[in-house]
Amino acid sequence: MQKPTLTLFTFLVFQLLTFAQQEIAIEDGKAAITKLEIPNANPDKIISHQGYSVLYNETHQQADWVAYILTKEKTKKLFNRINKFIPDPKIKTCITSDKDYAHSGYDRGHLAPAADMCWSATAIKESFYYSNMSPQQPGFNRGAWKKLEEQVRKWAIENDSIYIVTGPVLSNALPTISTSSISIPEYFYKVILDYKEPGIKGIGFILPNTTSKEPLQQFAVTIDSVEKFTGIDFFPLLPDYQEKIIEKTLCMVCWWDSKKITDIKYKSKPIVSGRKSNDVNNKKISKSLSVQCSRTTKSGNRCKRMTKSSNGRCYQH
Repeated sequence: MQKPTLTLFTFLVFQLLTFAQQEIAIEDGKAAITKLEIPNANPDKIISHQGYSVLYNETHQQADWVAYILTKEKTKKLFNRINKFIPDPKIKTCITSDKDYAHSGYDRGHLAPAADMCWSATAIKESFYYSNMSPQQPGFNRGAWKKLEEQVRKWAIENDSIYIVTGPVLSNALPTISTSSISIPEYFYKVILDYKEPGIKGIGFILPNTTSKEPLQQFAVTIDSVEKFTGIDFFPLLPDYQEKIIEKTLCMVCWWDSKKITDIKYKSKPIVSGRKSNDVNNKKISKSLSVQCSRTTKSGNRCKRMTKSSNGRCYQH
């Protein structure tokens, strides 16, 4: 007769191995869709690097999307950027090189920022793969896009960890640079998910590939809007009831102190050149939702109390 303790041990080992497979599921650089940040896509086409995953679009010679998790710990700068752009060794069809961008008038814009990868020498090296680059107007790359990247890092610190998906909005008949036919996107997007209780929330951004001095809040939209605009299904592993609520809600005070959004006048027009028009100019601030307090405690962590106040603060702040 088999001993109960041995049977229990065998069961626990099996469960542990199964859990490990579900969490990792990476082989030869290809990741199955078992990570919360990964959009809906063919698992065989997803390439995994240490710091991010990527779905590469051969037609446009750049990524459809790049996805990764940014934690508070990963925002600590341990390694400097290398500024050495190289081909992605895992994507043989990525033929972009330095000469494609030379004298083009466009920056090699990071999708997953190098500053988000400074926690690892390997991760920061891989962030300079051309599969992580897209042609960006210099004023955009060094302006609004950079500001959004910096804001995302602040949110990672405030919320401990966030899930990020970012990329160009690709469509037919886009202009190109070089003989490699690298498409020049008109717009870029970024979607962010904070999946930690009690303040689970999401937000999206659609930004034109142009110089702009508008505040970032001007470009904030629902994740649903980004899905309609790009045709990409974000965060498909969320329970359906959560996905529906998170992706249709734009709660500005969940992310920003109300002082930063009170005086903003939204002037942008609906974007219509993507797959579908979106409600980029529909910026209603939800005041009936219970949100996590936007202030920090004495220990430097974000306050965990919930509030319905329009200023985003709990009764103690």
